[in-house]
This record gives sequence, C-alpha cells and structure tokens, in this order.
Amino acid sequence: MRQLITLIIILAALGFQPNVTANQSLSITGILLDESQQPLSEVNVTLNNKTVSSDKQGRFVMPIDSPVTNSSAQQAIYQLSFAKIDYFKSIQTFSHYELFYLSAENRHGVLADITLVAKKAKRVMLAFGGDVMMDRRYYKPYFGDAILIHPETRLKDSKKIVEHIKAYMSIADYAAVNLETQIADKNPGERAPKSVTFYSHPEILDALVWAGIDYVSLGNNHTYDYLEPGMASTIAFLQESPLDFSGAGMNEQQALKAHRQTINNTEFSMLAYVGWEGRSEPTQTANHQHGGAAYGSMANIISSVQQEVSQDRITIVQYHGSQEYASSPTGVTEQRLKSALDHGAALAIAHHPHVSQGLELYNNKLIAYSMGNFIFDQNFSATQHSFILYVWLDAGKFHRAEIVPLYVKGYKPTPATGVNRYTVMKRLTVLSKLRNTHISQSGGHGVITPTTASVTVKSVNINLVEPTFVKKSSMQHKLTFAPGSKIASLTHLPWHQQISAVSLPNEQVKYRLGKNLINGSDFEGFSSFDSPERGLFFDRSIMSLNNYGASGNTSMSLALNKQQTTTFGVKSFWRVYSASRPMTIKANYLSKNSVKLHYYWQGRKSRQKLFDAFKNSPKNLIKTLVLAGSDKWQSVEVDFNSPRVGYKSYRIMVEAELIDGSTTQLAIDDFAVIEWHSAFTDKATPPFFSLDSRQPAYLGLSNVSQLDKTSAKGVVVTTE
Repeated sequence: MRQLITLIIILAALGFQPNVTANQSLSITGILLDESQQPLSEVNVTLNNKTVSSDKQGRFVMPIDSPVTNSSAQQAIYQLSFAKIDYFKSIQTFSHYELFYLSAENRHGVLADITLVAKKAKRVMLAFGGDVMMDRRYYKPYFGDAILIHPETRLKDSKKIVEHIKAYMSIADYAAVNLETQIADKNPGERAPKSVTFYSHPEILDALVWAGIDYVSLGNNHTYDYLEPGMASTIAFLQESPLDFSGAGMNEQQALKAHRQTINNTEFSMLAYVGWEGRSEPTQTANHQHGGAAYGSMANIISSVQQEVSQDRITIVQYHGSQEYASSPTGVTEQRLKSALDHGAALAIAHHPHVSQGLELYNNKLIAYSMGNFIFDQNFSATQHSFILYVWLDAGKFHRAEIVPLYVKGYKPTPATGVNRYTVMKRLTVLSKLRNTHISQSGGHGVITPTTASVTVKSVNINLVEPTFVKKSSMQHKLTFAPGSKIASLTHLPWHQQISAVSLPNEQVKYRLGKNLINGSDFEGFSSFDSPERGLFFDRSIMSLNNYGASGNTSMSLALNKQQTTTFGVKSFWRVYSASRPMTIKANYLSKNSVKLHYYWQGRKSRQKLFDAFKNSPKNLIKTLVLAGSDKWQSVEVDFNSPRVGYKSYRIMVEAELIDGSTTQLAIDDFAVIEWHSAFTDKATPPFFSLDSRQPAYLGLSNVSQLDKTSAKGVVVTTE
C-alpha cells in the first residue's frame, strides 16, 4: 500500500519536482482504511461534483481537472468527501499550497492514510465546536475591514459566516456549540455591570441550524449579559428555533435542567454549566431570585449528573471555566470535570479560555479542556486556532475521537490548512501528550482511540534511496535556509511527531527553537475561503497580491513613491505575550530600488484603553536599515527583546521609505515575528524546557558565517 508514497519521497530526494507553475493537470491521491487498518474499497471520493472510487488496495486518485497556474493556484482549496455504505461520512480539506509546495514529501498531492468509522447499532457520532457569537466587530470592524453582517442582509450574511463548516457539522448525528451571547432583535436594555457584554440577532440561530448545529450550551458568562430581559428574550427565541439548549433559565431549577434527546435509539442528556457565580449583583448564575446560567459547583454538577445517569441516560457535560488564554485548565476545572465523569457522565467538553487546550482520556472517558473559539471576532492571533471535535460513543462508551483543525479566518470558522493546520495540531498533540493521551493522524485530522498499538512501521529518510525499518516511525528532514538567512521554518514537519534530534554542520554553530506570533503572514491563502486575513495592517490603496513569492506561490506588494512613507505590520496588540523574550522579525523583501526600513514596537500599557494605545502610545525604534535595490529576494532578520514590564500587550510595525527612484514595488513575503523559547544550544537533543518550546515552528542558528556562503547546509532534524 505504501510503495507509491515511498517512490514519491525517493523521487523528491533525487531532485524530481513537478512543474506546478505551468499549465498542468495534477491529482490528489491517498489510501482509505477501516479502523483495523485494512484497505477500504468502493469508497466514493468526491471533489467539486467529480467522484472516483477507491480500489481493492484502498487507493484513490482524484484528478484536478483545471490547469494549475500561479494565478489560479494562489487560493485553491480542495474539499474532499469520503462516503461508503455503512460507514460514517468524512470531510477533509487541503490547500494547493500544502499539497504541492509546503513539503518535499507532499509535492504530488499525497495524503496521509485516512480512516473511516463503521456504523453499528448504538454507535453515535457527536460533533462539538467552541465559543459562538455574532456581535461587535461583525457589524463594526476595526481599521476599515469589510463589514461581515449588514442589517438589511443579516440572515444571508450570517449564513455566509458558517458556510465553510456546514459540511463538517452536518455529517454528525448530533452537533453542539457554546452560544456565548444573548439573543435579541434589538438592544435588550440595561447591561450587567461588566466590561464586555454581547447580544446577537436571532438570525444567528437560523444560521447555526442551517450549518447543521442541533444544540447550544448556555452555561457561560455571557448568558446573562443583559439581565432578565435579555435572558427572557434568549429563551423565547430559542424556543421558537429548532435548536435544543440547556445550561440557563429564568431560575435555578430551569438552569440546571438537562436537555433530553434520543439519538440513534439511545437516550442522551445534555447538561451545561458556568464555573463561577460572578462578583457583581445580580450574579450571572441563576438562583431563586433571578435567572442566569447554571452554576457548575461541585455539588450541582454531581447532583444533576447523578439524576440523569440514574435514569440510564448517557450524560454529556459542557462546562465553561478556567483562565482565558491559558494553555492548561485550572485545578478547579479539572477536578469538576473528572468528578462529573466519576459520577457517571460519559463525556466532558469545556470552553472559555478562547484558545485550545489539551484532551485527556480519563478512565477511558474523554475530556476536552478547551475548545477555543468557533465563531468569534477576537483579532489577536492566539485565539484564531481551534478545532471541531468528533466523538463516537458506543452505547455511551468512548470509541473514538477525531480532531478537525480550524482557523477562525477573518472571524469566520474555516478548515485549517498548511501552516495553520500544523499550528493547531502541534499544540493539541503536545498538550494532550502531557496527559498521557496520544493523537495519531488520519489524513489532515487527529485521532484519539482507547488504546494505541505499537506497530513496526517504515522510517523514511527523504535524503536516502533505501528506506530503513525501526521500531518507531522516524524521519529525517534537511532544513532549507534562504541565502543570508539564519532561520528556517519547521511547519512542513509532521505535526504528530516530536523533534528528537538536531544535527548541526560543525561545532561553531548552535540552534534555538521558536514560534511565529503572526497568522497568515506567508500570504499563502491570504484571501481563501472568501475571507481576507485581518491580522496585518497596510495601506489598502497601494497593496496588491502577487502570484510569486520567496517561498510558495504568493507574496504581497506595496507601491512606494518618493513623496511619502508607508507603514505595515501587526494590526492588533498581542493580548498575551511572554515578557523579556528574545525575538526576531523576519521577512523576505524584493525591490528594484533602495528602500529604508524603520522597525518599531508599540506597547499598550497595563490599564490603557485600546484605541488610546493605537493613537497615543509612542513608537519605539528597534532598528533602521537600508535594503539595497535588487532583482532577487533578500532575507532580513532583526533581533530585539519583548517588553519586560509595564505593558499588557504590544505590536510590531515597519515603516518603508523609498530612497532611490521615484516609485517602486516593495514585495514582502514570509513576514514573521518569532518568539524564541530556548537558548542557543549545540546539544543534539532539543531543550524542551517549556510547553512553548515543544511546539516549535522555526529553528534559528547562531552563526551563519560558519555555514555555506549561499545557504545553511547540513542542518538535519529528526522527528519521531
């Protein structure tokens, strides 16, 4: 089954590269397996209304009919569906960039093996997403970004926001999200005494139903944002909607009441809670005096879970708690979720941190500690990577989970591809491994099963002709450095494997590991999914996308003139950052004329309002340099340290000034702000001293002059 993939890897190692920049028909190929890893034949694979079937070896070849050129490939997305009688349908999405550019192994559109799950009596497929709202910047975006929801086309616009996850949620037997907003057709009136409140128009409910959502959790800290009128309005609109709900009510009894649902002839109960009462009066949790969310105290959780379990109902718990933007749950959250499972709940799903956290198989029951955002308008990078979670239960017992990586792109949930897939899955793999939970691979998705068998598999060195065999699966990857650069990307490495060794060319060279704080800054897929990136700022009147790049297939250009300078950089302040970290601003530039570049950082102080920081915070000069005119890409890497104290967030900006000629096009690619998470070392074994260092996206070298004059040769990374 694997001869084709091995052959392609060998050809790539020998220097064969497909001409993907010329008019040419390409294909996507892969192997389909059942859960015992046996080939699945007669699986219908569909792409853009074209269907092929897998053969007896489970192999399929999907031709891409349209000729692929630089211009057509820039934003190309391939969403494949896999269907077979008596199996659950599967959807997988890939970008042209990751299939044909990102890695040597994948230059021919070869997918990792994909496993389908068989249907059987009492087996139920559930789907979960994270936090949902459609308020605030959906109507009033910052920085001149396009409005996503217009009052006169509210339903149409709301559906457009969820169009790219409709296929994923619709295939589940039952799909759920956390509705972190009240529902009202006009401002409900008095706000709760808190800094942030939400209400979304009723069309959000219609859009969720259209997208395949069946249930919404109301157990969260925004369910009572507009007090009793908002609570009453929310419940009234939900009662008119096909959506099921629980986790809030007009009194404590209603709030703690489970929603009961029959799914595939199996009785389920859905419970939802918020983890704290709130400091203000009235509290955000329901009591005998007023409505609100269900309070998820230990006593309430145990009591309500036991009530449902005692009636032989499979009980699902959703819980809103822990700390925002943290990598791990609080001890209170962990204990409450595990206690819910100890008292009979079958599954626990949590949210609130706005970033994903790890998953854990606890006594063969699954806990998802934070789902992250699903439909949300936060515009700083850490909150834009999340996931859909599929869970299969057999008569209430955990059978399998599958992780679909998501990228909330321009406030719209989209399948994560390329670098974003790597970022989502690497984080979840690392955080889950800390809890003894292994995530394996199925195509572009992650998989968790009750047991992970140890299987002897091939270890492929892409620089060798003959593959070798070892107990563990390991691969060697020779890194590529641009001329003059001391930094290489690691996002082409397999996300489900950890770096086990780094080989350096000589004793004078050391390395360190880091991650990029900017999303979409390689410009591949910049406008894919009909949703332009919103993380960078630049003058739109002089900006254009190019169908060429220093890497990949796309870059950005700014039209410069002698009369004025222009500024580009990070649009939003990073809400959470690591203080006093070594940093590097990395970019590739192409300009036929000389350009002066001024690098700055701008901080937002601890109690400073957001727009006051944009307007009034001083720009702190990091470095000024002159980019000589050239017809070749030039790599520029500027080191600095992140602020130490006194700031809650900061951002990076670059001011470009034309100094030679009257006009020029300044092309920019691979613009990254890298936060280093390990000190320079020459040790072969990576220094994984922190969670961040275990999720590296870049490797930086200490001394390029010790390497080859044109590129850093001889740096090899082993993963296993």
